[in-house]
Amino acid sequence: MVLPYPPKIEQTMKTYYQTLRQKDRRRYAAVEAAKLGHGGTQYIADLLGCDPKTIRQGLVDLEQLPELPPQWDRKKGVDANV
Repeated sequence: MVLPYPPKIEQTMKTYYQTLRQKDRRRYAAVEAAKLGHGGTQYIADLLGCDPKTIRQGLVDLEQLPELPPQWDRKKGVDANV
């Protein structure tokens, strides 16, 4: 049995979820479901209002990510020139 998150956390998760693009929603839901283990997929699907199949696709998406995140090249700021 999955213990639910506190209501404030659930609301924050729902709000954040709505700000994401479709692919990112799948991935976010998949990460949250994976953290919860058995029963997590259904709980997160109910919480976020998505289909469990969407979460399963998100898990596939996550498996296809590169092992290391791409390196970000940051521009040097004004202070770097001093």
